[in-house]
Amino acid sequence: MRNVRHILVLAPHTDDAELGCGASIARFLEEGIAITVAAFSTARESLPPGVEPDALKKEFHKAMLALGVPESNQVVYDYTVRKLSYSRQEVLEELIKLRSKINPEMVLLPSGSDLHQDHQVLHNEGLRAFKDITVWGYELPWNHITFPAQAFVALEPRHIDKKWEALQAYESQIAKNLPYFTGEFMESLARIRGVQVKTQYAEAYEVIRIKW
Repeated sequence: MRNVRHILVLAPHTDDAELGCGASIARFLEEGIAITVAAFSTARESLPPGVEPDALKKEFHKAMLALGVPESNQVVYDYTVRKLSYSRQEVLEELIKLRSKINPEMVLLPSGSDLHQDHQVLHNEGLRAFKDITVWGYELPWNHITFPAQAFVALEPRHIDKKWEALQAYESQIAKNLPYFTGEFMESLARIRGVQVKTQYAEAYEVIRIKW
């Protein structure tokens, strides 16, 4: 990790990066690693009735600022939720543009065992665009039957607090009472992963490619 100066985080939807690796982002930023987060859908079709169409986009920017990701490193596209497969080539071309622009040493994206259709598209196109650098897959347990936890980022309580602060920006999602969108669930998962590597908290990753 000492050779990593810039990490690109790929999120199918505007809350996936925070849910999957928000505490790791907080730690990486603290250690001086630049972070760019690209979200490919604002999922406006999934918003509760009466919520403004751009709510998730605004919440994403607020969440990123809470983590410490500067506005210049926040990228939001507006592909239709659950239909990324209709735009695979466009998604790949955008990923190639991101690679050319920021030249990351590491990419975090959805795990290959993630069953959500949009997540599978971004995983596969992400591997095509970044097949020759370090790539890790982050964990979203509600989308997995199994998960290959092969790498762990050890975390302190302050990193967990930052993650929850960022997630609280998503008022539209908290209002839906999703079982995984709670501070209790988030902390419990981090404790479980921490126990596996003898630390208080951790986030787990699938190791897809390592370039040292």
